[in-house]
Amino acid sequence: MLRVGIIGCGKIADGHVEQIRAIGRGEVVAVCDREPLMAEQLAVRLKIPGRYDDAAEMFAKERLDVVHIATPPDSHLFLAKMAFAAGCHVFMEKPFALTAAQTREILALAQQAGRKAGVNYLYNYETPGLELEELVKKGTLGEIVHLDTNYGYNLAGDYGLAVMTDPGHWVHRLPGKLFHNVLDHVLAKVIPFLGDEIDTRVLAFRRRGPTGSAIVDAMPDELRFILRSGGVTVSGNVSAHGRPVPHTLKVVGTNDSVELDYTARTLIQASRWSAPSALGRQFMAWTQARQLAGNGRRNITRFRKYEFHYFQCMRVLLDRFYDAVEGKGPDPIPPEQILRVCRVIDQIVEGVDACMAQQNGNGTAKEVAA
Repeated sequence: MLRVGIIGCGKIADGHVEQIRAIGRGEVVAVCDREPLMAEQLAVRLKIPGRYDDAAEMFAKERLDVVHIATPPDSHLFLAKMAFAAGCHVFMEKPFALTAAQTREILALAQQAGRKAGVNYLYNYETPGLELEELVKKGTLGEIVHLDTNYGYNLAGDYGLAVMTDPGHWVHRLPGKLFHNVLDHVLAKVIPFLGDEIDTRVLAFRRRGPTGSAIVDAMPDELRFILRSGGVTVSGNVSAHGRPVPHTLKVVGTNDSVELDYTARTLIQASRWSAPSALGRQFMAWTQARQLAGNGRRNITRFRKYEFHYFQCMRVLLDRFYDAVEGKGPDPIPPEQILRVCRVIDQIVEGVDACMAQQNGNGTAKEVAA
């Protein structure tokens, strides 16, 4: 049984503890937060014996195999150095780091220490994401031509309100602000289909009205981007205003195309016009309906097996990460993909900054290359 520590006792820490316990391969023996009350409440609620407000003290007193770092990303490099020095494997909350340079340093430290560095790109392990992985392995889609990714963020939700009402919130300290906190989820699903050389085009702006806070009003809330790597392109949309809040991916291949809905947990293959004229079009809707019904039956089965809860994807990812830690399998998110995600985030953030600098008084912005 792996001995696990958690650094950062905010809301997401509950999910980490619950899924570590669910897979039954690790015991959370200690939690740490620089705010003692946060560490105390998590330890008391979830019955964790060790609680600390100093990470160095936790590493000195606890014999940890794995540490989960769930703090804001500006602390990740510092904490990862401590963890690797203590002989721990690291599972990082996203964003993995503030910059690609920091990411490269963390991954190099992991390699030097002979330890694993993972990241919570959980949506890659949602049910439709796993189905897409199988289709790609089988060659069903052929060569990938284009991917279209949509991700929504509700500024009126719990997390959104925290960002909008608190100019001191750590999201405002990120180079890419709101986008920096969600781009990992947007990009992690498409990066496996791209190479190292990626051309980027960005359009960003603020659609909402002013709040009176210069810090909050400096945060854009709408982002569009285009990526190109060789013969593959990606179009991306991150929106705080689109409804219903989207989380979808369309993958276009030379043989077939699919649409994934991560909220509904569905994957639908494109309908083919297999019969002439109006008769053929009649069949297409029924073909899609049959696929949706199949997705629905599968989801009911997973619900009955207690495999349909919100963090099921994180459970699968953690199980594979612990396999890698114990030498039983490959890294679920390879280091080169982590670095590639962070490099593209840097490029998009550069483009966002340029767009916001160019934005004029009526809220329009020019597309820029990054």
